[in-house]
Amino acid sequence: MTRKWFGTDGVRGRVGDSVIHPEWILRLGWAAGHVLTVGASGRPRVVIGKDTRLSGYLLESALESGLAAAGVDVLLVGPLPTPAIAYLTRTLRADAGIVISASHNPYPDNGIKFFSADGYKLPDAQEEAIEAWLDRPMILSASEQLGKARRVDDAAGRYVEFCKTTFPADLDLRGMHLVLDCAHGATYKVGPMVFRELGAELTLIGIAPDGININAGVGSTYPAALQTAVRDAKADLGIAFDGDGDRLLLVDAQGDVLDGDELIWLLAQDLLQQGHLPGVVGTVMSNLALEKGLEALGVPFVRSAVGDRYVLEAMRAHGFPLGGESSGHIITPANTTGDGILAALRVLAILRRSGKTLAALRAGYQPYPQTLIGLPLRNARSLLAEPAAQHCIAAAEQKLAGKGRLLVRPSGTEPLLRVMVEAASEDFATEIAETLAADLERLASVSVPL
Repeated sequence: MTRKWFGTDGVRGRVGDSVIHPEWILRLGWAAGHVLTVGASGRPRVVIGKDTRLSGYLLESALESGLAAAGVDVLLVGPLPTPAIAYLTRTLRADAGIVISASHNPYPDNGIKFFSADGYKLPDAQEEAIEAWLDRPMILSASEQLGKARRVDDAAGRYVEFCKTTFPADLDLRGMHLVLDCAHGATYKVGPMVFRELGAELTLIGIAPDGININAGVGSTYPAALQTAVRDAKADLGIAFDGDGDRLLLVDAQGDVLDGDELIWLLAQDLLQQGHLPGVVGTVMSNLALEKGLEALGVPFVRSAVGDRYVLEAMRAHGFPLGGESSGHIITPANTTGDGILAALRVLAILRRSGKTLAALRAGYQPYPQTLIGLPLRNARSLLAEPAAQHCIAAAEQKLAGKGRLLVRPSGTEPLLRVMVEAASEDFATEIAETLAADLERLASVSVPL
């Protein structure tokens, strides 16, 4: 079955369109309530969290109503990172968790993503079942069976304490100066609490959400603000999260950025030194330097589709303890989804044990230059099915022939066609990517509405 509404990370779109609209979200809550609580023992319960977008209040109310109509009780935890919802769903023994967020997207967008009772992202089969229920008439449960809602007042504190337990008990962050960029998003409160309580001196940016400034020039998708802040503060390093806190990037004391691939490389070396690294999962977007570096260490490397849910599925299938994406989604054994705070703590623990700076730790890792172009295109799959588009892609691959890697794919979270070219030479990668993007854009303007 082809999914109609769900992308790589739940349902996402512009607020007010046919999907991210209170009427449709009401029905989504009702449909999800029926699917996610099958086999629930006793009264079904679902945790709902959100990021800091203004539209979150509207969508939260609609979801709550839909779930109540299906006879499901709701636990409201307010603005918290996506991985916090995964954790709370497990520890509160809920039947499912729901996050209202569009992650790194700007504030006019929003979305809904789901966790099952064990804190993992939903498999395709359950998302397809929810879509099937959406086609049914919405019938309310009997009055005495309708759900109710309550707030979990200590939710943030629970997650903060959990994060701190993942940091080695014999270490702390005293004497370390960190710049923290919370993207005016879901980590704005719990992020500073975690690092401050472990002893770090903090310089904070992106901690004043107003409902519309989430990801606006700050956070992991806009590292320039963090780079400047680290250099100005003469800090040891900087940490940036995205709007919902499930991804991160780091900046060393010189202001140089480390993306997800490089962070996975650092974590992999640490796990290998501890004697337990059967393998690592990346994605089709992971830099070739990561694959070759792990190969040199004798560590198996598996590529999954883009999306941390697919990374996690591959990790579970192969029994690998570490995986992630170039974008900064990093999954460690401590949680069941990408968790920016936990990944940052793991890197900081390596720094503390080794006594090295971040710049010294990263020495020797040389990523292959990548050029990534996003073409605004709503019908990307239709375009890629056309013989003319396939011919353009084949021609680009022939030019690369043994000198690089090419990937063309529709985005799972935005109306974009992504063109990625990786080669030993940055100029060569850019030339191939720009030529192919221009050819595909020309074809799209003729045959596929933008």
